[in-house]
This record gives sequence, C-alpha cells and structure tokens, in this order.
Amino acid sequence: MSTIHPTAILGQDIKLGKGNVIGPYAILEDGVRLGDHNVIMAGAMLCSGTEIGDHNEIHMQAVIGHTPQDVSFENKPSFTRIGSHNKIREFATLHRGTKPGSATEIGDHNFIMAYCHVAHNCKIANHVIMVNQASLTGYCEVEDRAFLSGMTGFHQFTRIGRLALISALSAGNKDVPPFMIAGGRPAVVTGINVVGLRRAGFSAAARAEIKEAYKLLYRSGLNVSQALLQIKKELHSQEAVHLIHFIESSKRGILDGSAEETLKPRKTLFSAEETSEEDFAS
Repeated sequence: MSTIHPTAILGQDIKLGKGNVIGPYAILEDGVRLGDHNVIMAGAMLCSGTEIGDHNEIHMQAVIGHTPQDVSFENKPSFTRIGSHNKIREFATLHRGTKPGSATEIGDHNFIMAYCHVAHNCKIANHVIMVNQASLTGYCEVEDRAFLSGMTGFHQFTRIGRLALISALSAGNKDVPPFMIAGGRPAVVTGINVVGLRRAGFSAAARAEIKEAYKLLYRSGLNVSQALLQIKKELHSQEAVHLIHFIESSKRGILDGSAEETLKPRKTLFSAEETSEEDFAS
C-alpha cells in the first residue's frame, strides 16, 4: 500500500509500487510510473512521461518531467527516466526529452540540490552531486561521481567526466575530462581531483598514472593529439584507458588548461604603480 495525502492530485493510468508516500498538494499527471518506497513531498509535480525507480526522495515544489524549454518541441510524447536512491531537492527542475520518444535519464544515488536544472535529453550517471543552482543545458552528459558546485552552467552537448570537479560560479563550453578539477568563466582545467580519487578508493598507482596523464595533456607543451599518443605509449591503467576514450570521443573538444597567471588572485597581478584611486572607484 502507498500513502496518499487527500489533497494530492493523481491523473489517469498512474502506476504505483508499494510503500510510496505522496505528500499534500503533490501532482502526478497521467501515466506517471513509480517503483517502491518513494517519497514525493508537498507540492512536487511529476509530469506525464515520468518513470521513477525505488527509494527516491522528491522534495517540495520540485518539477519532474515538464515540457522542455526548446522552441523545436512538438508536444509529442517523450520521457524522464530516473533510477533509484536519488535525492532531488526543493524547486529543482528536470525536463523530459524534446524529440518524440526520447528521454532525459538520471541514474542511481544522485544528489540534485535546490534550484538545480537538468534540461531535455541530459544523461546523468550515478553518484553525481549537483549543488544549488547548477544547471545543465540540453543533451549534456555527466559521468559517475562528478561534482558540480553551486551556480555552474554548461553549454549544450558538453560532457563532464568521471570524478571531475567543477568549482562554483564556473561556466563550461567544452568537455571536462575525467578526474580533473576545472573552474572559471570560461572554465579551464586547473588540476587533478586528488581528494575525490582517494575517497573513491583509487590506488596510489592509478592516481600516479592520472597525474602523469594530466602533465602530458596540460603541462608538456604538446597538443591534444600528441599528448594522447604519449599517454597510449606510457600509461595502461583502466583509468588512463577511460581518459583516452573520453577525449577521443569528444565532439566539442576538451577544456584548455590554465596558464599559471590565471590561478593567482587578481590583486597579485598588478603592482602598486599600475593601480590608482580610479581603479577602486565605484
């Protein structure tokens, strides 16, 4: 049995598993599918074409599976498919696919915080964290355990690799390679996600290969094609193979590396002689 608050509104042809809790004023449109033991909190809206697995939390006022923000959308059936053990917090918006029969897909164990946006046809893998107001435009892909900090944004069709970490207020217009830290507007790669690799249980040998791959890509003076040739010759771990495949399958290209100067605080880039009172005037 599921527990349904008397003020909740359920459309036709709804399919509910066991143990679901549907909160006050929640709305489930026609054809919504829920697995087992999901919690749909007050005012959340699950639109037609939404299919959800088990043990998910959909928090207050979240909107799942609404029509995409795409002028080419023809209002034909499409889907939003969400796995299990996800937390989707307040006012998050996840839109369904834009082409007929297509889908926006969310995997398992993801944490999508308040006011995040996942646009049409995005694919989010597993154990991904999106911090408040992180936004994905159409057709973006996010691999396992990526971390998108608050108020980050990404161009259509960009990909964010496994265990990549994006710093707050960043904007990406190219693919973020796996295992890297990136930030800025536009974002650049600034280093390796060492803490994330350790927490994920990567061995010292695997971390060493990722470090060497980073040096070849971003600190050797080689272009991407030349760096990939060296990585293939010198590195053979599963992580290196995954990195190679990610880069070779990129359609938008990968983020540039940061020049050393871009990492310095702004105040260190100017000498006292180069500034004046006018520089600080409002």
